[in-house]
Amino acid sequence: MAELKNSKKLNKTLGAFDVFAIATGAMFSSGLFLLPGLAAGVTGPSVFLAYLVSGILVLPTMLSKAELGTAFPRAGGTYYIIDRTLGPLMGSIGGFGSWLSLIFKSAFALIGMGAYISIFFEVPITPVAIILTIAFGALNIFGAKETSRLQNILVITLLSVMAFYLVQGFSHFFSLDMLDIHREKFTPFFKDGMQGFFATVGMVFVSYAGLTKVVSVAEEVEDPDKNLPRGMFLSILTAIVVYVAGVFLMTSVLEPEAFYKDLTPVATAGNVFLDWLPGDTGLILVVIAAIAAFASTGNAGIMSASRFPLAMARDKLVHSNFSKLGKFDTPVYSIVATTGMMIFLLLVFNVKEVAKLASAFKLLLFGLLNLAVIVMRESQIEEYDPGYKSPFYPWVQMLGMLTSGLLIFEMGLLSILFTVAITILSVAWYYYYAYGEVDRQGAIFHVHERLGQYKDRGLEHEMRHILQEKGLRDEDPYELVVSKAAILDVTDKQTSYEDIVEKACATLATKVSMDKEELIKAFHTEDDFGALSIGKGAALNHTRIPVEAEPELFIVRIKDGLVTQDTCFEDEGEDQQKHTFYALFFLVSSEKDATQHLRFLAHMAEMIDNENFFDRWTSAKDEAELREVLLRNERFINIYVRSDDKTSKLIGKKVYEIDLPGESLVAILKRGESVNIPHGNTEIHEGDKLSIIGQIEDIEEIKELKRK
Repeated sequence: MAELKNSKKLNKTLGAFDVFAIATGAMFSSGLFLLPGLAAGVTGPSVFLAYLVSGILVLPTMLSKAELGTAFPRAGGTYYIIDRTLGPLMGSIGGFGSWLSLIFKSAFALIGMGAYISIFFEVPITPVAIILTIAFGALNIFGAKETSRLQNILVITLLSVMAFYLVQGFSHFFSLDMLDIHREKFTPFFKDGMQGFFATVGMVFVSYAGLTKVVSVAEEVEDPDKNLPRGMFLSILTAIVVYVAGVFLMTSVLEPEAFYKDLTPVATAGNVFLDWLPGDTGLILVVIAAIAAFASTGNAGIMSASRFPLAMARDKLVHSNFSKLGKFDTPVYSIVATTGMMIFLLLVFNVKEVAKLASAFKLLLFGLLNLAVIVMRESQIEEYDPGYKSPFYPWVQMLGMLTSGLLIFEMGLLSILFTVAITILSVAWYYYYAYGEVDRQGAIFHVHERLGQYKDRGLEHEMRHILQEKGLRDEDPYELVVSKAAILDVTDKQTSYEDIVEKACATLATKVSMDKEELIKAFHTEDDFGALSIGKGAALNHTRIPVEAEPELFIVRIKDGLVTQDTCFEDEGEDQQKHTFYALFFLVSSEKDATQHLRFLAHMAEMIDNENFFDRWTSAKDEAELREVLLRNERFINIYVRSDDKTSKLIGKKVYEIDLPGESLVAILKRGESVNIPHGNTEIHEGDKLSIIGQIEDIEEIKELKRK
């Protein structure tokens, strides 16, 4: 086994298309290649409409999961979210239940894959499924990116074949007599009335359940605020189109009685309109698509399921070994345990029947995820900062919970009993193994004012780290705030911290239209704000004010250091002692921008945490260089105006006359020893140094123009 190390963070290697491929691959298997005929046997020709309604009904949970996934981009997805919102007891239920449900579905998918392989080769299905399980498990150990590459290939193959399949199918459909088709194939439209139709909606609803599993790998997604929602939205749209169009074609070209008993309806329908292809080419294409679908479900299932033990081990709900990473930065023990459990199920259980029973538990999790959004919104935790917010709150979440509850009862008594059994076992495990070992309460303790004294401060601290990891958003005016910040360069060793506070508040009070004394009082408040010690040589004094104002920053550099023992400094994890500070920052924001304020704090803490920060900070020659230390390199560029290169065309021009790409702007103009914040009418002279800030793509364009 590969050398193991304690889990820190998984590598962020997955982009938007990887998210799309994992989500899409987790949906297309039995729902398309096995279930349509069985579902049509219940409701008749309206089966394609049942797939459409199911796709619409899964949207509330998808919207909730997209919001929660961008707020909690952590391995374990459903488990982590439920644990942090509803507490570790419910988290244990969600974690074990999600793990088992996904394992059952993945094992069932590999049984289906073995069945399709057996169409052309005489092979035993279960041993083939076990071999495939081992192969996919091994691939997962070698890395998320390697796993996602295979996933991308499988999904591209599946969708390419299905696109060809649908084009050929509808070409055949439009060549037929529409009235005859309607009379023969679509009458009566509802075979067993509305009761049969809604029973079918519940039956096919789980075909979309794999969509939300991608959030379990959110920790490995680059820029999850954008890539998670994009990948999930594109995936659900693709799934609805393929499901509805494909099932409509099957209904249109197959004889009803034969369709209702058909376990391979995609292949049977393909034989009707792909018969122009030579030999068995049409059947081979359908089998390739089916194998790609089942393989992608199995592969994505192992990848997603293995993140649940990893996340639970981090939280001391299972043995710590499950959180260890191998040399490929993947959770080896967790992947091996997931693969081993799948093999055990394949050998011992009728996977098809148990996978059906697990559907009710998936619906229970859907309901809890919608509840989790309500809990997080109502908790009013300021650190809760999802990159995507579900629209029409809370009606969407209430609809999601109602839908889940109603569909659970459609699953039947055995499915409900299976869900109850998993719940009881999970609760028993929690009290046997983890009770007393964890001190989390979840965001639900923030919701009711009576429970305010039990707020989970650990959750707030954890979410601040998430903010720091996610970084600033494109719309955050961080560069602008830094570029217009007033700077105090302290050279007098007699200057005290109180003197600095006086000067900072005098300057900031003018900018935010607030009384200086009120601002000083705000900075010294004793609640969550006040001066926060960052590292060993910097402190950030910050407050939010009850007035409309843009964020303002006051920057202080003390080259020789300022020694203070002031108790207003909050040094986490250490006793109060003497501090020597070389950098002080005073940040003021409006109360309406709470999460942006926290993002600024988190980003500045990250900048200051860089190992060469203080070397650059203390050696900076002037204000311009001090600002540059705080600016993100990819968001700004310095241009020196000279008469002997292409920048000469800027000489004599006013700032507003410069044609800059996008919304980039000249933030700082250094002329000789003078550093200025330019205005539109500021004229540019030879020898000026212009600091330009903007979006990454705009700065890259300026760099390219500079090279030319």
